[in-house]
Amino acid sequence: MGNQFKLEVGSENFYIDILLFHRRLKALVALELKTGSFKPEYAGKMSFYLTVLNEKVKTEEEVASIGIIICKDKDRTIVEYALKDKSHPMGVASYRVTSELPQALKEYLPSAEVITGSVSHILDVLAK
Repeated sequence: MGNQFKLEVGSENFYIDILLFHRRLKALVALELKTGSFKPEYAGKMSFYLTVLNEKVKTEEEVASIGIIICKDKDRTIVEYALKDKSHPMGVASYRVTSELPQALKEYLPSAEVITGSVSHILDVLAK
């Protein structure tokens, strides 16, 4: 649905890094990209985004929105505590940049160069 998806809440604007729509699940999927290690406050921010999406953007035919926080690194114990009492479907993943896409995925995904370029561009925008 777009990158830097704008949410208007009260008198302020908030921006989700990437908002996708999963056709089979019929759910909005909010992605937040972080250049460093996972921090517990990221879960609170994502929970806020999911609440707003569910209240203001999601249609009646869709299921609850899903949040994915992608970080450079994550400590599993910290992630478990941060997500333990959250009511929204949410996950945390770490990323690794590689120069070659696995053979089994080549027909389903863009090339490593396209993925790396897209992620690098988004991270550059976030760093500004």
